[in-house]
Amino acid sequence: MKRLLQRWLTPKPRLTEQQAARLAAWSALPAPDGQGHFDHSRCVVVDVETTGLNLVTDSLISIGAVALEGRRIVLGDSFSVVLQQRQISRKENILVHGISGTVQRQGIDPVEALLAFLEYVGKSPLVAFHVQFDETMIRRALRQYLGLNFKHAWLDLAYVMPALYPTLAYRYRVLDDWIGYFNIRVEARHNALADALATAQLLQIAQTKSRTKDVADFAGLRDMERNQRWLSGVS
Repeated sequence: MKRLLQRWLTPKPRLTEQQAARLAAWSALPAPDGQGHFDHSRCVVVDVETTGLNLVTDSLISIGAVALEGRRIVLGDSFSVVLQQRQISRKENILVHGISGTVQRQGIDPVEALLAFLEYVGKSPLVAFHVQFDETMIRRALRQYLGLNFKHAWLDLAYVMPALYPTLAYRYRVLDDWIGYFNIRVEARHNALADALATAQLLQIAQTKSRTKDVADFAGLRDMERNQRWLSGVS
């Protein structure tokens, strides 16, 4: 409740002239054409760590992201940031993500951290596993600290993978299931950057499998996601 009251009572963000110019420059970037053929496009795979799992009351702590260019993971094109926290998360939460209270207090100013994230992403489509959580947390933070209504293209592998592997759909539901099935190595589970890298490898598998269905772009994968959501009874 304390965090929620703090958010409600927080005044509208006031950006410096330089920060406002950076935000305007990002907003002016051309939108992608919406097709995004795998061989000729960049996408960004994202994962976040938060103070908890409540989409209303919990806060964004860190963002990890890694880019794919033409089906290839580009380790040099990655992003990781811890947002400075006014109030550190609970001990049991720290045990999950491993971001200590000291690191949280010494994190990057949220405005600067989120501007850097936008500049890193550009207008590339975003990919995550269970997009609703990551997207909601990022959108809320961008609205709170930058005053930005973040409307961006996302792809949810939590629906794409069952669409591509229907015989596994009822047994494999969470990211750990798919990571284990494909023997994807994760250096540190519940670390945003490490989880983003694991999800990026899962995306590569999805891109390869999608060839059997004559799908070679993000529009095709988004159609798969939309159909799988309908089959699952999820709007």
